[in-house]
Amino acid sequence: MHSSSTQQTTTGGTAPSPWRNWAGNVTARPVRVEAPRSVAELQEAVRRAAADGLKVKAVGTGHSFTSAAATDGVLVRPQALSGIRGIDRDAGTVTVWAGTALKDLNAALAREGLSLTNMGDIMEQTVSGATSTGTHGTGRESGSIAAQIPGMELVLADGTLLSCSEKENPDVFAAARIGLGALGVVTSLTFAVEPVFLLTAREEPMPFDRVTAEFEQHWAENEHFEFYWFPHTGNCNTKRNNRSAGPAAPNGAVSGWIEDELLSNGVFQAACSLGRAFPATIPGIARVASRALSARTYTDIPYKVFTSPRRVRFVEMEYALPRTAVVDALRELKAMVDRSDLRVSFPVEVRTAPADDIALSTASGRDSAYIAVHMYKGTPYQAYFTAAERIFTAHGGRPHWGKVHTRDAAYFAGVYPRFGEFTALRDRLDPDRLFANDYLRRVLGD
Repeated sequence: MHSSSTQQTTTGGTAPSPWRNWAGNVTARPVRVEAPRSVAELQEAVRRAAADGLKVKAVGTGHSFTSAAATDGVLVRPQALSGIRGIDRDAGTVTVWAGTALKDLNAALAREGLSLTNMGDIMEQTVSGATSTGTHGTGRESGSIAAQIPGMELVLADGTLLSCSEKENPDVFAAARIGLGALGVVTSLTFAVEPVFLLTAREEPMPFDRVTAEFEQHWAENEHFEFYWFPHTGNCNTKRNNRSAGPAAPNGAVSGWIEDELLSNGVFQAACSLGRAFPATIPGIARVASRALSARTYTDIPYKVFTSPRRVRFVEMEYALPRTAVVDALRELKAMVDRSDLRVSFPVEVRTAPADDIALSTASGRDSAYIAVHMYKGTPYQAYFTAAERIFTAHGGRPHWGKVHTRDAAYFAGVYPRFGEFTALRDRLDPDRLFANDYLRRVLGD
């Protein structure tokens, strides 16, 4: 759906067509594309690539804005390895194949009366792609999708299959849950799940000065708090998700369509297109857009509250900061935009995550808050992102592995206490760098 790449395995003849990511800002030209239908076929594809002297990268739906999955070697598409392998209701876990789309997992779990505890706001990605890059939602106590993984399997550079958990190969487990594709090709993931529950979402406009002044209070009082600030305005839209005893009260079909499809996708698309053609109109559009959203409350099962359709294409940068630094950084970002001649049509998103124990998690070892900046596809974003990145890095920020950033291994060694642990494991598991590409050379070193 989000790719122009050929689907079939190519072992000769014409080269596959170029692969492009969802945002269209990354293109790769692999020598061949493999679509294994079993773990054995994947192991064989990895061994054959090594024998041919080719690098290997697995790719999901291309929702990363970086070239994390790009390769000029063998591109592995795991989509045929999809679906639920098994449910263990006593343990509260579900094991799924790596190519399963999050939206398919969410729907399948709901049919079984189960749910993930937390998730991001987009569910197009494969489970392996989403977890390998550290995809997250917002939560006071519940962390990223990877933080909900008690076990996983991956094919290593020598073609062997390795299982890992807190008890089995715990050193690999500590790193591989967010492995950037650097340690092996993930074949299956086990997620902690719980009986399906209801969430009540309360969306409410709020002035920037109020939401920043009260940020810690909103964080403390809500299981899941997030907000959007509309640049060129003093307006924000807040969203609070909390568990509910019910009854379910989903968005009405019409009002839901108006908010989610018309305002968030249709009108927003038109407004972004207008702003791209006529940047001077953007502040005016932002003032109207930030007032168009009204307060609403609804109650539904988790994935219908956490996730929303995203049809307007964009490019994104997101940094994780210590939670205590996020308000200062956001105020600096607003001041920078206000005094610049930048024209920003996309809202800025703020979310949180508790500290976790994954080596390269953006929340590794510290309670974190995220600031995400976006630009409409086709709009020059470098000036805005560069200025934003300067603010984020001054606060010791850690960029999302799947979103635009300019950081390198030397920087990461300074902001990730366990960075050396990850690179040492990589040296052991992939000494010949079968899974390397330009992106990994930059962010992990060689």
